[in-house]
Amino acid sequence: MSRSVKKLTGLVAATFTPLTAEGEINLSVIGPYIDYLIEKQNVKSVFINGTTGEGCSLTVDERKQLAAAWCQHGKGKLEQVIVHVGCMSIKDSQELARHAASIGADGIAVISPSYFKPINADALRLFIKEVSAFAPDLPMYYYHIPSMTGVALDAADVLNGIEQMIPSFQGVKYTGTDLRDLGQCVCYSQSHNWSVMFGVDEQLLGALVLGVHGAVGSTYNYLGHIVNQMLAAFDNGNHMQTRALQFEFMEVITFAKNLGFDVSVNKQVMSEVSGLAMGPPRLPLLPCPVSKAQAIAQKIKDFSQRH
Repeated sequence: MSRSVKKLTGLVAATFTPLTAEGEINLSVIGPYIDYLIEKQNVKSVFINGTTGEGCSLTVDERKQLAAAWCQHGKGKLEQVIVHVGCMSIKDSQELARHAASIGADGIAVISPSYFKPINADALRLFIKEVSAFAPDLPMYYYHIPSMTGVALDAADVLNGIEQMIPSFQGVKYTGTDLRDLGQCVCYSQSHNWSVMFGVDEQLLGALVLGVHGAVGSTYNYLGHIVNQMLAAFDNGNHMQTRALQFEFMEVITFAKNLGFDVSVNKQVMSEVSGLAMGPPRLPLLPCPVSKAQAIAQKIKDFSQRH
């Protein structure tokens, strides 16, 4: 990788994909969405077409259009646009990687294939290598999310030796709750100056103690301003304030989970909190009852007003 790399740190919003009422991508929302993240949440980096963005329910062409819109509207505003390019087909992932490089994305990420699963870490590293070859100058991140892929390989095993295969490799988005494995990822990444970004929003404090460099999550779309306060308190050694904010955050998420909190509910919550029209989810996800989203949104607004 020839160009210098800006290390991925801090909060990164895992963005929703705006759809029209008819279920088509709605690119007109992207510009106002970026302004909202920056002005209201102080979140200046995004992770697009991932789980929150229903990436695996979108066509390759739709994912290209979205990536291009985020890069175009984010130029000069966003610090980093990371494009998730993971697909079941390596050819699709390679094409998305090539496209991301052509539009000026700041990095790419890839999940493990999950229908035909890699049998071991060697197979997954080879898959990531063959995708990264189509964007050799872009930072590559492994997106570890075993709850969705069903791939139970330790992320630390995937990282072990990957720098010898993929010069552009720059870290991992760790969406899991195994702190032993996470800690080993942080330890291994230190000597390579990689980024380990945590993806379980309500458990962020535990990951900060282990030394992660930031977080990628859906709730940072509308609670980023508060989690930024938490990060600042942690960096300043104010652990009591950090814990207090994490506990309040956990209370909000627990309230949401008790009502039922999945991507479709979260998407409607974003619409209610931000005022941006995110639209419905795409099947097989079902639309969320507005009353449920409004109840969660009110809890979020109350939390925000206290801080």
